[in-house]
Amino acid sequence: MTARGVLYVHSSPPALCPHVEWAASGVLGMRVSLDWIPQSASPGTMRSEVCWEGRPGTAALIASAMRGWDRVRYEVTEDPSEDCDGSRFMWTPALGMFAGVTGVEGDILVSEHRLRAAVVAASDGRTTLQREVDRLLGTPWDEELEPFRYAGEGAPVRWLHAAM
Repeated sequence: MTARGVLYVHSSPPALCPHVEWAASGVLGMRVSLDWIPQSASPGTMRSEVCWEGRPGTAALIASAMRGWDRVRYEVTEDPSEDCDGSRFMWTPALGMFAGVTGVEGDILVSEHRLRAAVVAASDGRTTLQREVDRLLGTPWDEELEPFRYAGEGAPVRWLHAAM
């Protein structure tokens, strides 16, 4: 079974760009050399994106390999396939990691257990239901990353195929 997705590195200091490539190389089992361009939304940083193909779960492995880099913003997607839901991971230095399951339309799918927990948290007065639903859908991450996505429109994209 093959999965496909995209690694979007929205911003990285130039010194960390080789580390991003090494992390992706380690997961995909092949040498990865990304085409880096300046990120206009954050002067002094670089951006890149690459489409990948590998086993289901590859997006989670890529996101985990890059997790915790406090000066890099990225997102990794994995398209849903016939037998698997898709996934979307977003990392920002301020918010940390968001992980969501995606359906065929690209929507974030939220389980009933997570929804029930959000309702309980809101009813306890610890938060509002709107804030919890936004968190479950990744809204704060989307809001932080949107200027970086917009700055990357028209960037070149390549395909990488993992060794299976």
